[in-house]
Amino acid sequence: MSLQKVYYGLILGIACLLYSCQDTKKENISIPTSSVDSVKVKKDTSVQEKNTPEIIDDSNTYNSPDWKALTTKSAPKFFKNYGKDNPETRVKLETNLGDIVIQLYEDTPLHRANFIFLVKEGYFDLTTFHRVAKDFIIQAGSNDSKEVGQTRNAIGRHYLLPAEINLSRTHRLGTVSGAKEYRDNPGHQTAPYEFFIFVGEPVSGRHLNDSYTIFGEVVEGLDIAKKISELETDGGEWPIQLIYIKASVLD
Repeated sequence: MSLQKVYYGLILGIACLLYSCQDTKKENISIPTSSVDSVKVKKDTSVQEKNTPEIIDDSNTYNSPDWKALTTKSAPKFFKNYGKDNPETRVKLETNLGDIVIQLYEDTPLHRANFIFLVKEGYFDLTTFHRVAKDFIIQAGSNDSKEVGQTRNAIGRHYLLPAEINLSRTHRLGTVSGAKEYRDNPGHQTAPYEFFIFVGEPVSGRHLNDSYTIFGEVVEGLDIAKKISELETDGGEWPIQLIYIKASVLD
């Protein structure tokens, strides 16, 4: 064999050896790279799932990252769930004339839960008994302050509660009912932020019975409610003496 052939054979062998090593090197790198990519995708998915808010069907959980202001559509489901975790039925209203204790009815679950919710959120502590009609009703849950408007905006200014009217239950001394939105409201939905205590004779409340949800009654402090109803008012039914409320849940 000539020296030239040996030389070319040696060159060819070295070239093959280098090519084989290069392929092996590429193959060994490709597997970890694929594994890293897989881990990276998995990690990114986990982070995305953690940081992306869950899409909800208006079923709010107050003070959660997914909270949205209540709407008439979302309120029933929210208060159904809220009521399960907040079963209390007694609320105390402290006023500068004395205390009133209200027993909430369990067969009006949405109104009960809504009332407990507003008490626990401190909403009523910003409000007064703003309407006084002697021998008829005293109404609470509002005033003209900026804070009340801001709080309603945060919770949901325009939500309404579906009526929970029990036709066997009538307005009588001490019953507590939800105020009502009058405009386009054939279903007698309740405006959730205001309520009234009936302080008249049953005959004067007959026209209310099938239109307003009665969701509780005064069990202590009925004399205080009557005293409020006798306050002097301005040209309308706004009492001259402001009666502020501090509300708390008893049990």
